Amino acid sequence: MQRLAALLDRFPRLAALFFGALAATGFPPLALWPFGLVGIAGFGWLIWRSETWRRAALIGWLFGVAHFTVTNNWIATAFTYQAEMPAALGWAAVPLLSLYLAVFPAIAAGFAKALAPRAGLAGFAPVLGAGWILGEWLRSWVFTGYAWGPLSLMLVGPAARPGAALALPLTGTYALSGLLVCLVTLALAGAMQGRWALAAAPPALIALGMVWPAAAAREGTLPFTLVQHNLRQEEMNDASRYEDQFQRLAALSRPREAAARRLVLWPESAVPDYLEPGYPQRYYDTMTVAGDPAFARRRIARTGGAGALVLTGAVNLQIGNENGRRIATGAYNSVLAIGADGRIAGRYDKAHLVPYGEYLPMRGLLEPLGLSRLVAGSLDFLAGPGPRTLALGPWGRAGIQICYEIVFSGRVVDGANRPDYIFNPSNDGWFGAWGPPQHLAQARMRAAEEGLPVLRATTTGISAVIDARGVVRASIGMGQARRIDGHVPPAAAPTPFARLGGWMTALWGLLMLAAGLVVSRRARD
Repeated sequence: MQRLAALLDRFPRLAALFFGALAATGFPPLALWPFGLVGIAGFGWLIWRSETWRRAALIGWLFGVAHFTVTNNWIATAFTYQAEMPAALGWAAVPLLSLYLAVFPAIAAGFAKALAPRAGLAGFAPVLGAGWILGEWLRSWVFTGYAWGPLSLMLVGPAARPGAALALPLTGTYALSGLLVCLVTLALAGAMQGRWALAAAPPALIALGMVWPAAAAREGTLPFTLVQHNLRQEEMNDASRYEDQFQRLAALSRPREAAARRLVLWPESAVPDYLEPGYPQRYYDTMTVAGDPAFARRRIARTGGAGALVLTGAVNLQIGNENGRRIATGAYNSVLAIGADGRIAGRYDKAHLVPYGEYLPMRGLLEPLGLSRLVAGSLDFLAGPGPRTLALGPWGRAGIQICYEIVFSGRVVDGANRPDYIFNPSNDGWFGAWGPPQHLAQARMRAAEEGLPVLRATTTGISAVIDARGVVRASIGMGQARRIDGHVPPAAAPTPFARLGGWMTALWGLLMLAAGLVVSRRARD
């Protein structure tokens, strides 16, 4: 132990990079959480041993650079589907993004070292945990936020086991990340002091969560059909294949038996048609059918049959006037509810858009530099108003979160009008091999936090039915064209986190900070 400590003290910057990458192996799809814990322990040691808060912030930043580069490697895959940009640029974009994301571990490290500069490791651990909570919370909203990959993601566990869901209703995602940092650093302190029970407690608790049996599934009452038609990204924008794509969706969606009601769930980007009325005719002329949105809606409705309601991803336009001509000035990434009569029964517009993916920030400045090529198409997507619940009558109250909106803890549900379930349509065909399992794991975290089932319909996988405890009850793997039939799992009572949201996160952070400062002061006295 002493030789290892001396080696880390001699090469702290290289060690920070190593431990950052190692911590990322605890995330899906590798899910090597014991290695992830070692990475966190190494991070705690390096920050504690830093001489000043500035040095600690640098070490935290280096840890973050390596950690986010490994975690977000799936982003590079998206560039292979962007015809306007060279695919090789993706492998530069990931570390460049990580240079920014690493600021938040740097904040956590500098914060902890500034507040507890002379604390022993046992007293420093909760202060560092509080700093990590602060860093992840800031990362979730600064510059619109990028909450992907919270450290607690490594605790989610196997699909059929609750894992982190055992704690999330009482902590929320960011507080659980801070607790993980605190407990692993305390375990390191125990190992240094020869207190092996303390050292073994955190990994033992995590292992217990990984094997803890899921509660018996409760049966719901609303029948559903969830469709994954395996629409690969390279064929999505091929107009010559639009009709074939629709027929694949339709074939997987038709009723297998008569039902008084049924919910049919289609992915994001499911249909290329403009389905809303009122646009100039030239926009409808680009549709699969002969310029008739009403006909397009009716044939969607026919796939579901009598008694069905189809929730489908779609693109809607904002129409404005320019020099007396009606033109599209923006677009919305939407979910439309199509009733059996072909009418639109509800609409949700994605609120949390992806910068440089769905819109170009500062377009007036960046477009002349050629950076509009980062965004597919000539129109920016526009943000919707935020979480809302669609009242769908016999088909229940649906909360909608499109694609990566589901990763934002505490911001997925309309608290004033709680839904019965969350529908999370997504196009994960951009995300390579690493993105989809991480996306699914984060959807499971939202289900457990809110006490609500989450139904994920994706283009290429992983689609899943997640119960209100965060357990996957049925799924369709990547690269498969299948459907899931069943009943929507029932919602649980609102969890403490669902009631308190960000206040719960703040409470945990303050408790950990106070505990660390008290322990540190007593140790000095």
